[in-house]
Amino acid sequence: MGRRSQPRKQIAVPVRIFGTDSQGQVFSEKAQTVCVSRSGAELVGIQARLNIDEIVGLTYGTNRVHFRVKWIGSPGTSRAGHVGLLNIAPEKPLWDFPLPTEAPDNFLLGSVERRKDARYRSQNSIEIHIEGGASLRGTIADLSLGGCYVEIPLQLQPGAKLKLALWIGQSKVQATAVVAHRTPGVGAGLKFVEISEPDRDVIRKFLESLAPFARKPLRTVQNT
Repeated sequence: MGRRSQPRKQIAVPVRIFGTDSQGQVFSEKAQTVCVSRSGAELVGIQARLNIDEIVGLTYGTNRVHFRVKWIGSPGTSRAGHVGLLNIAPEKPLWDFPLPTEAPDNFLLGSVERRKDARYRSQNSIEIHIEGGASLRGTIADLSLGGCYVEIPLQLQPGAKLKLALWIGQSKVQATAVVAHRTPGVGAGLKFVEISEPDRDVIRKFLESLAPFARKPLRTVQNT
């Protein structure tokens, strides 16, 4: 059976997608929706080469929301130029038309696990210390035992080593991380490389306390 938790609305409206492509170059281009739901969207007309799990921005009218790339249509197939996106901030308004209410949506496509740790939507504060550089604060958009995605306007270089301080409730968790990927002007994905077991347990207990809807899907859909 399908893995989608939200029914889709078939609708074609113009949007603009922007972010960083697979070569690390900033892009911004027009596209069109194929279908949308409360948790994501399928677009067509994408020219940029994207990476799975990359964070991109989407604008519709005057609204802007960030999405995670979940699947990319294979070249030479009917899905070429299509991408599937997962909304990482579903509480923010984007569309100006009504969407179907929540209900199981039977949708069948091959899927494959891509991550070891489940990710959860989060709004925790974080302090980032750049090795040999400045310190700054940001907000965690999603969190897992293996890392986090941080909303921060400063451009962090992939591979850069960072010292982190995360506030989990009343606890301060410390970790060393590297920048796994970035979206200029939006944020960066950080991978934990050093963290104590007590601090990891604090994160684990926090994630276990979150409501089920906070959990972000693990599966990445691949088209054939």
